Amino acid sequence: MKRFNLTVRVVGLAVVTLVGAGACTPDPQTDPGGRGGGLARAGSVEQATGAGGSSGSDRRVQAVDRAVPPRTITRPVPEPGPTRTMPQRPQTKPSQATSCAQGEYQREVETYLAKLNFGPVLEDGRQSDLDCATIKKFQQRYDIRPAEGRAGPLTYDVSKRLATTDVSRCNAGTGSATTFCIDLTRQTTWAMRSGKVVWGPTVTRTGMPGYRTPAGTFKINYRNIKEWSNPYEVWLPYWQHFTQGMGYHQTTTYLHNKSIGSHGCINLLPSDARRAWELGKIGSRVIVFGRRPGT
Repeated sequence: MKRFNLTVRVVGLAVVTLVGAGACTPDPQTDPGGRGGGLARAGSVEQATGAGGSSGSDRRVQAVDRAVPPRTITRPVPEPGPTRTMPQRPQTKPSQATSCAQGEYQREVETYLAKLNFGPVLEDGRQSDLDCATIKKFQQRYDIRPAEGRAGPLTYDVSKRLATTDVSRCNAGTGSATTFCIDLTRQTTWAMRSGKVVWGPTVTRTGMPGYRTPAGTFKINYRNIKEWSNPYEVWLPYWQHFTQGMGYHQTTTYLHNKSIGSHGCINLLPSDARRAWELGKIGSRVIVFGRRPGT
C-alpha cells in the first residue's frame, strides 16, 4: 500500500512539471522570428504606460499602439536688452521750395525786374514761389508765351530791353504836349509829358529788313480806330499814322516773332495800342532814334 502511494506521488509530480514548462514557451505564431516580438519585454509596459507594477509572467501582453508624445524643447526667452535707436539724419528742407521750373536766366531776370520795380523778387539766382509769381505776371503783361514763371531766353530778352532803355535819350522837352518816343535799337517805346514818362517803356516791333523804320522826328497826321490796310489786306486797330504809310497800331501777329517784323509800322500789344490811342492826337510828336539790329 505504501509503495502504491509513492508511485502516485511520483507520477503526479511529473505531470505538474510538464504542464508548468508549457505555459512559458513562446507561441511560434505570435513570435515567428523567435525574437519575442509578440510578447512584451520585461519592463516595456512600464516604460510605455508609466505603470509601476508587474502584470505577472503568465500574462500575454499586447504590443502597445500608442504614440509617444514628442519631446517639447522649451528654450528660455532671452531677456530684452537695451533698445538701440538708430541715429536719425536731420531733415533738410529746400531753402526756397517751388513748383516752378528755374530758367537759365534766373539771376539776370531777377535783376532786371528789380530795376523795373516790377513786383517783389529775390535777387539770388534761385527760383522761389515769390520769383515765379512775379515772373509769371511779367510774362502775362508782355504776352510772353508760355507764361509759366520760368526765366527763359525770351523773358530775359524782353526784361533786358525794358530795363536798359534810357528814356533821357528822347529829347521830348518839358512841354505839356504828349511826345511819343521809339528806341529802334532796343525795340521799345514810351510817351512823355512835361518831362516825365506817362506810358511805358513797353515792347514794340518795328520794320524788318527791307522795310526799316526810319529815324527822325515826326507828327501824327492821321488817326483811325480801325484802319484797313490795302496792300496787306488786314485791319489795323488803333491806327496812328506819322510818316510814309507807317504808324502805331495793334499787332496783327505774335509781337515777339522777330523773323517777320513789320513793314515799317510800330507794332504794339493790344493794351499798349489802346493806351497810345488815348494819349495821342493829331499833331502829337513822334521821336524815332537808333536802328533795329539787322536792318
